[in-house]
Amino acid sequence: MSDHPAGAARRVAGQHTGGVTGPRLLVVEDDLSLRELLARGLREQGFEVTTAQDAAAAMAYNGAEPGFAALVLDIGLPDADGRDLCQALRARGVTAPVLFLTARERVVDRLSGFAAGGDDYLTKPFHFAELVARLAALIKRSSGPAPAGPGGLHLDPVSHALTAAGASVSLTPTEFRIVALLIAAPGAVVRRRELVRAGWPDGAIVHDNTLDQYVARLRRKLREVGQPAVIETAHGLGYRLS
Repeated sequence: MSDHPAGAARRVAGQHTGGVTGPRLLVVEDDLSLRELLARGLREQGFEVTTAQDAAAAMAYNGAEPGFAALVLDIGLPDADGRDLCQALRARGVTAPVLFLTARERVVDRLSGFAAGGDDYLTKPFHFAELVARLAALIKRSSGPAPAGPGGLHLDPVSHALTAAGASVSLTPTEFRIVALLIAAPGAVVRRRELVRAGWPDGAIVHDNTLDQYVARLRRKLREVGQPAVIETAHGLGYRLS
């Protein structure tokens, strides 16, 4: 299988008997050998597979080809953390289940993956049959259309930038994770504990007013890019982006 350069947006059609097309997968893995092995094995199992070597390519694929049934994301990508990529895709309105691949075995790493919007977690090395079974279960459980996100907002997981209407502003990693969660649930109240869990690693000491300070900074940055969407306070609960 030929490699795909970052920024490309070309789908690799799966090889299926009789022209039958199975569930579409996006596999984002920087290791060429593993990426090709996964693509070949998943196609043999009836999936239609698109591959990307980094976060930039994954974002380009998503923009050109919406409708993946599931995503397989390596956490250790060369240009971004796979968890940041997941949050950027969630903020774009992608609701397809995400299965993370990683060599990290600590509980805190698994928890951070779930907080970033992941649905499952597989530690390397793994049995291929288990990967197939987990993907099948995720796809079976997932349903429903992608929600519409607030107009014009876009997150870049590589540069940690927020853009709208051609204007751009840099975000800290913590700001990125907090606003990604809000963008992914437009109009809905996101509880404080969920925002803290997304913004800071498990076990971090976060004072009561720390989240409020970050939200205040995000409100200023939304104004900097001329974004009409605002972060509203739901007193005693959390915040909503509307």
